Amino acid sequence: MKLAFSTLGVPGLPLPDVLRLATTHGYHGVELRAHAEEPVHPGLDAGQRAEAAAEFKASGIELLGLAGYARVAAPGADEPVIEEIRTLLDLARDLGAGYVRVFPGAADGQPREEADATAARRLGTAAEYAADLGVRILLETHDSHRTGADAIRVLGLVGHRNVGSLWDVMHTWLGGEQPSETYAALSPYLGYVQVKDIASTEDTTPLPLGAGVLPLAECVEVLSRHGWDGWLCWEYEKRWYEGAAPLPELLSAGREHLGRLLNDSA
Repeated sequence: MKLAFSTLGVPGLPLPDVLRLATTHGYHGVELRAHAEEPVHPGLDAGQRAEAAAEFKASGIELLGLAGYARVAAPGADEPVIEEIRTLLDLARDLGAGYVRVFPGAADGQPREEADATAARRLGTAAEYAADLGVRILLETHDSHRTGADAIRVLGLVGHRNVGSLWDVMHTWLGGEQPSETYAALSPYLGYVQVKDIASTEDTTPLPLGAGVLPLAECVEVLSRHGWDGWLCWEYEKRWYEGAAPLPELLSAGREHLGRLLNDSA
């Protein structure tokens, strides 16, 4: 498996510094948070996109994916959501990213069948555009659809190879799923896996990998046992927890921890 980290852990850090961190600490790739407050986002012009793509190429670090914020099950008209996904897909194509992350985002009280159908309809429409660009849209296990069982209700309706799943190990665990159950549900669709660690179910402040309660060893073991050889991406939520320790000082130990888990499960 290859290792990446998300720029959610280094809010606002210029791209050259992000790539330097990845190189220095032994990560193969980076997931970019594609938000307007970050250096790389859908508002970049063609020249800025070309410059960012060239920086990745020169560094030898792979751009794993773009973490977008489209909410595919949210109430409202389809077109604004589909257009938001298309702008992310365009940016992914221009930068050389293989994946675009989207959220479910159904509203509280929204009927489950309606939310699932809405998400599947929008993803199915966007999938055709994604296929033309050679990019996969990944529905993250998050918010209204936090478990693998939740996600496959949508993914099964879509049935398109350019729409898959992003397994966030925190949300599936908080949703009551064991790693073996999540993998069984998501394996036909799995794009990559976001790893992290937290103090408890009540306190989701990010911690160094291995310092919290999330079943990281079990996740890596089930992936290894089934021969899955994709990406593990450390999503350290520094942006939302300003008091958390700075990610750069944790990156080497995090890579070493994941390396131990991979060796132990080999």
